[in-house]
Amino acid sequence: MQTQHIVVDAAPPRNRDATRARILKAAAELLAEDGFQNFGVNAVARRAGCDKQLIYRYYGGMDGLVDVIGGELARWMEEKMPVGGSSGFMLTYGDLIEHVMLLFMEALRDDPLTRRIIAWEVSDNSPQVRRLSEARSRALGVWIEKVRGKMPPPRGVDHLALNAMLLAAVQHVVLAGATAGRFAGLELSGEKDWDRVALAVRKLVRGVYP
Repeated sequence: MQTQHIVVDAAPPRNRDATRARILKAAAELLAEDGFQNFGVNAVARRAGCDKQLIYRYYGGMDGLVDVIGGELARWMEEKMPVGGSSGFMLTYGDLIEHVMLLFMEALRDDPLTRRIIAWEVSDNSPQVRRLSEARSRALGVWIEKVRGKMPPPRGVDHLALNAMLLAAVQHVVLAGATAGRFAGLELSGEKDWDRVALAVRKLVRGVYP
């Protein structure tokens, strides 16, 4: 066993990076399929096809792996709107938040893996789930601040609380659409339905950021 670990340590950086990525992908897939019920170092190692010691070596154990997954669940947003790439045409803080909310809705609709993981996150209150939720929230908050840049929020407005509520509303409607196709009498099955949701999101944002 010790000889095997020495060989792994001597592996080229490209191989180490590939192994880290394989472990992360395996962990995310397990969470999406089964939640935290069977989520552990042995299950992740089997799924990734690697020695479980590599999870401790590369991530410091399951807590470190959960932290990375939480960050990755927010960082996929940067692929949809790179920091600094879209804020130049924004005239007001409300313009920015409207764009972010609509972007978040479309990104989440297009990512079934992330939707399933978030669904587990909001239905389980175990320590690992809380850790995942906190890591994802931190990363998402940092992303929003980067996109905001130097554009200040309106004075006298609790923008952190308002943005959290807007994100939560968008997230819940997307999850409901994926699982039930409707929410509170609102159909969520076709593109015209989602156009209606997008219009509602715009009106909500303008209501709090006129």
